[in-house]
Amino acid sequence: MSGLEAALSEASSPSWTQRVRAGRHLASFADVPEAAEVLVRLLLDVEDTAVTRQTAEALARVGTVAAVRLIALAVAEADDNRADWMGTGLYDAIVGPDGVPDVAAACGKLAGDPEEAVRRGAADIAAWAHGTGC
Repeated sequence: MSGLEAALSEASSPSWTQRVRAGRHLASFADVPEAAEVLVRLLLDVEDTAVTRQTAEALARVGTVAAVRLIALAVAEADDNRADWMGTGLYDAIVGPDGVPDVAAACGKLAGDPEEAVRRGAADIAAWAHGTGC
């Protein structure tokens, strides 16, 4: 079983720690459709906000347009509590000791996305990133 296949399988685990591990691992595969679908599901994890927070942080650390797009999609679907935890994960990545790529720049590229939910979510993320001094 490949690392991608193992992480996809782990994402369905009843264990929140395994789902967190899957989110961290899958973040680097944000541009792979099978992984993207699972990552959005992890961002919206209904059982544990740690999964939401740490998956958002991992995607923000990747910082590609594809990775930030997944956060934007999830933000557009999330209730206020889940959105807050995604914002916290984003904050953790931006102000962490290693910093992250320019998330605001990725959001700028997503402002023209054909999907309205992505544009709306990207606007929220850009506001969060701006609020952290990014």
